[in-house]
Amino acid sequence: MITRLDRHQPYALAGFRIVTGTLFACHGAATLFGVLGGAHGGGTVAPAVWPEGYAAVVELFTGSLIALGLGTRAAAFLASGAMAYAYFTVHQPRGLWPLENGGEASAMFCWAFLLLVFTGPGTWALDRTPTFLPSQPLHQGDPA
Repeated sequence: MITRLDRHQPYALAGFRIVTGTLFACHGAATLFGVLGGAHGGGTVAPAVWPEGYAAVVELFTGSLIALGLGTRAAAFLASGAMAYAYFTVHQPRGLWPLENGGEASAMFCWAFLLLVFTGPGTWALDRTPTFLPSQPLHQGDPA
């Protein structure tokens, strides 16, 4: 049974990456563009506003890269750090536990992205697409 599950691990990891990255990008899009309910229940935040606007840009950019599987480890590292910063500067001063301080999403995203730093993107990632450029010249006389 375990070996059957292990065969599907790259696909489960890819699904985890796609869903988590998409949800993270949606947070950024909601804050920047007012879609999906907007920032804080409605409205937008300008990208130059510290820290909400900067965080929204990071969320949209890294979430999109993670969902696509493009530079997953680097994007996940940046996203994890951003969520750790958000948790400790915004949420943790309100209370010790995430349920007390409203920091559940920040904590979960932080650890989920840290997991992707170590596991990589799984399958179905743009990083894993084959290059279609020949590594050798097509003809012996062609300069590469």
